[in-house]
Amino acid sequence: MNDLSRIPSSASDDIDLYRTVRARMPELANGLSPEDLAAQPMADASPGKWHLAHTSWFFEEMILAAEPGYRPVDPRFRQMFNSYYETLGQRVARPERGLMTRPSVDEVLAYRREIDRRMVDRLSRGLTSGAERYLFALGLHHDQQHQELFLMDLLYLMSRSPLDPAAYAVEPREAPVQPAVGGVTRFEGGLVTIGHDGDGFAFDNEGPAHRTFLQPFALANDLVTNGDWIRFIQDGGYSRPELWLSDGWATVKAKEWTAPLYWHAEGEGGWRVFGLSGLAPVDPAAPVRHISAYEADAYARWAGKRLPTEAEWEHAAVTNPAAFTNLFGEVWQHTSSSYSAYPGFKPTDGTASEYNGKFMANQMVLRGACFATPPGHARATYRNFFYPHQRWAFMGLRLAEDITPDRATADTDEAAEFRAELIAGLSKPQKAVSPKWFYDAEGSRLFEDITRLPEYYPTRQEAALLKALAPRLTQDFGDNAVLVEFGSGASEKTRILLDAAPSLSTYIPIDISPDALNEAAERITAAYPSVEVVPVVGDFLNLPPLPELGRGRRIGFFPGSTIGNLDRDAAIDFLKTARARLDDGSLFILGVDLVKAPELLVAAYDDAQGVTAAFNKNLLVRANAELGADFDLDAFEHMAVWNAAESRMEMHLRSTRDQSVRIGDATIRFAKGETIHTESSRKYTRASVIKMAEAAGWTVTLFETSPEPSVALALLSAS
Repeated sequence: MNDLSRIPSSASDDIDLYRTVRARMPELANGLSPEDLAAQPMADASPGKWHLAHTSWFFEEMILAAEPGYRPVDPRFRQMFNSYYETLGQRVARPERGLMTRPSVDEVLAYRREIDRRMVDRLSRGLTSGAERYLFALGLHHDQQHQELFLMDLLYLMSRSPLDPAAYAVEPREAPVQPAVGGVTRFEGGLVTIGHDGDGFAFDNEGPAHRTFLQPFALANDLVTNGDWIRFIQDGGYSRPELWLSDGWATVKAKEWTAPLYWHAEGEGGWRVFGLSGLAPVDPAAPVRHISAYEADAYARWAGKRLPTEAEWEHAAVTNPAAFTNLFGEVWQHTSSSYSAYPGFKPTDGTASEYNGKFMANQMVLRGACFATPPGHARATYRNFFYPHQRWAFMGLRLAEDITPDRATADTDEAAEFRAELIAGLSKPQKAVSPKWFYDAEGSRLFEDITRLPEYYPTRQEAALLKALAPRLTQDFGDNAVLVEFGSGASEKTRILLDAAPSLSTYIPIDISPDALNEAAERITAAYPSVEVVPVVGDFLNLPPLPELGRGRRIGFFPGSTIGNLDRDAAIDFLKTARARLDDGSLFILGVDLVKAPELLVAAYDDAQGVTAAFNKNLLVRANAELGADFDLDAFEHMAVWNAAESRMEMHLRSTRDQSVRIGDATIRFAKGETIHTESSRKYTRASVIKMAEAAGWTVTLFETSPEPSVALALLSAS
């Protein structure tokens, strides 16, 4: 990836970076016809030929023309390819750029090559002043902005043809879309700092950094999808004036909008969408694109949420970026903030002063980056802006919501518990943290990724075994049975039991993560409408009082080998408490991992893709985001070891240097090589499971193992 946040200082590095950035737009133009590159479909969209020329004009006017005695490549181009710079004289009106049949595409490309030759020569002599270096960086970022615009404008042009032509065989994008994880991430608010702090390149409108106050809020972890938007349409979203701002409703009526731009109704409730690779069915899981600020605001109101302010979006992106999918690289995301100057804003000196400041009226801010954003161009402080009716750009949305004072207090209480346990654990001779703090929204998502890794056998082996044993495990449940799952997570394995026991009346998932719990509960409710789902937020090691459990038999469910995270005494205490909560006559389905070859175990906890390492480090990410800690993530490394004496796998985070970490008012010192013990996963034998169960007052009535690599399921009875 080209890091344009810091422009290199050597002439050779400058030249390499310049050539890399400048090569992109001709690559996008390759294969397009001269007609494709010359046409202008609307006033807001410029011809591809103009983008190719204007970005070269920028370097000529801003850098090359400053040299004494400079002779322009073609004096006529100074007017033809000026965009909006009043200080540089006359220009062609924007709606008339498509009328310039000359110069030809070949002549424009020749102009571009000559500017590149002159710029390389200029760079070889070195850029000395700070103003020159800033203009060089500005020119590169300006070129990248037009690389995006080239594709946006090209798509609109192609959409005007009844032939539905594909501009490219495959959509040109930097990375695949990230799958949704669900849920929201909450922020306490308060006095925060936003804006660019002066370190590295930024456009002038991104600064100065300043403080602003935020009320407690939550931001959706995922973008709104096409499927979400289809439900909005089906519920009359485009025909209900109460959802719309006044100007938005007037626009809907005047332009007869019934769906996002480029959508085409097909058949009974079906949709197709036109893209850079042609016409295709709308993918319900993909983030929605090509919606105006008016549409985004109406959808948010329909969903019972709102658009985030740009300050909320930036604060979330800076403090906890790992919580969100497609934060960058899919669509520019609408905010509710109008485009205006930050306190203390001063435009760039000279001609470049016209770059941003004069547009600070009647436009709305978007944040993030889109799939067409070139590498190195995006930043958390980046302020994109469009008029509220425009929708040809690659724009989508992410929802926000207010947190009530009661909810904010509850979140603060959880943070206080996390802080206290973290400081206490890191103050021990062997630093340690409870694995329960792995499971915020991002930790839950990463663990789900781990379960799909080829090295991580426990989940798939247990799921297969559970499917095979489900009829035997559920045959004695009886009518109106109540299933209580401890540490429920995504509740995926629960479905196997629910399918095998239709007489179940109630499901009570217990989990420490409200986001994961509520999302899973919603999915189970939708899939099993006859089952009452009663989620309980809590730590299964300190079981809260359970709600009314109904009239039938109570069945505890503890899959995933999670009991292996507890030491022997804690595991026995947990099973004793569970027996007391479930009462006499209850059953308990317990999943355990079995002792096996150390190389298989180590591979399962230290995968080749580094997902488990990211899961382990997410503990530090969470501490930084929620507690204001200052863990340097690069100064800790993931470590997985087999402890034969304790019959357990251990995960640690090892300090790679001597260092100190602040957590609130506490300072924790680490020596090089010192570790934080983050998780133990005990491995069992049949004999050790029976011994543990009996010590807790249970009787093992069934013990079955899977094929290699083996895991086991045990059915315990409290009779």
